[in-house]
Amino acid sequence: MNTPTPSVDSGASHRLRPRGSNQLGVRQFNDRVVLQALRTHGSLPKAELARLTGLTAQTIGLITARLDEDDLLTRGAPVRGKVGQPSVPIGLNPDGAFSVGIKIGRRSADWMLLDFTGQVRQRLVMDYPFPDADTLLPAIGRNLNRLLDGLGSKADRVVGVGVAAPFQLGGWHRMLGLTEQQSDAWNQIDLTARVQAMTDLPVSFARDTVAACVAELLQGRGREIGSFLYLFIDTFVGGGLVINSHLHRGLHGNAGAVASLPLHVASGTPGSAPPPQLIGQASLWDLEQRYREHDLDPMAAYDERVLLTPWLPFTRDWMDRAAMALAHCVISGTAFLDVEAVVVDGVITGPLLDDLLVRTREALQAYSWEGLQAPPRIERGSIGSDARALGGALLPLHSCFAPDHDLFLKV
Repeated sequence: MNTPTPSVDSGASHRLRPRGSNQLGVRQFNDRVVLQALRTHGSLPKAELARLTGLTAQTIGLITARLDEDDLLTRGAPVRGKVGQPSVPIGLNPDGAFSVGIKIGRRSADWMLLDFTGQVRQRLVMDYPFPDADTLLPAIGRNLNRLLDGLGSKADRVVGVGVAAPFQLGGWHRMLGLTEQQSDAWNQIDLTARVQAMTDLPVSFARDTVAACVAELLQGRGREIGSFLYLFIDTFVGGGLVINSHLHRGLHGNAGAVASLPLHVASGTPGSAPPPQLIGQASLWDLEQRYREHDLDPMAAYDERVLLTPWLPFTRDWMDRAAMALAHCVISGTAFLDVEAVVVDGVITGPLLDDLLVRTREALQAYSWEGLQAPPRIERGSIGSDARALGGALLPLHSCFAPDHDLFLKV
């Protein structure tokens, strides 16, 4: 096991034991198993903890005593049964640890403070047509410090910062109307290194839609679906992949990069244009263009106006096109992955997402499924627009306290 240990200064995190080194050992692994059981199932008495984890009652007693020393647990009111001593439910202390998630997107940035139970304590938002590095980078540091300063004496319990952003923020620059210089400027910025220079806390990075997939895995449909392809509808569509309740990152951390999926076979003719990609038909960027062509506010794609007059007719046209493209993605993914379900979420409003899923299920009927099993379930995600920042914040929290090196072992 080689999970990074949070770096601390002489006055920080003095109450938190390091929970991620090569010398972690069985004892600390068992501590994490107990914490994960409480995170997954909520407050439990010691006897139930022993049953779920397979540890002895004596071991559970020793573990909970150690976790109490770190202020990671709370005790509920005793529950009296028919016989014997009353049982005392044990739960996670919300103030036991904190983490910060930072999402950098093409239309907005989000900062999120998460407590030990995975609840959002505070969030900050910054909107823009496209991020300007000279403006956004200083804002990242200011808002990070604002969240940390707001914790007061509890700031020493922050275990890390997770950054969620596209691998290449300047990618597909022609679609966004950017110059090649603007695109190159962003693609040459190492966001992780820039954020790390702003704080002594350890900083981790995940592609934005992979971070969203992490949030769905840990706090959403991943609790009930073991293997799924994850699709996230945003300015540009993206995705992630979960196999057997574990995030599958791929060789370059880019598994589930559905935006680049070609929508038909290339002609093979020298000099001919390559096939269009999923990004051009299933992204809100495409919907924005439809609104612009008719002198309508393109930002309506991200709010309730999307289903109101005069935007509605163009929204319906976009949904028809997007549903066929998403259905193509689903059958392609099924052929390779044979997953249980496809989970779709995004920054769009709930009613629009529901309509899009209905149309996608209908569009699947236009494809031949010969040689494949029945189409996977198409399920709506449960997190929404917060998923990327939430997933970013979950990365350091689970890196420090989850039992699995891969962060996502289920109890």
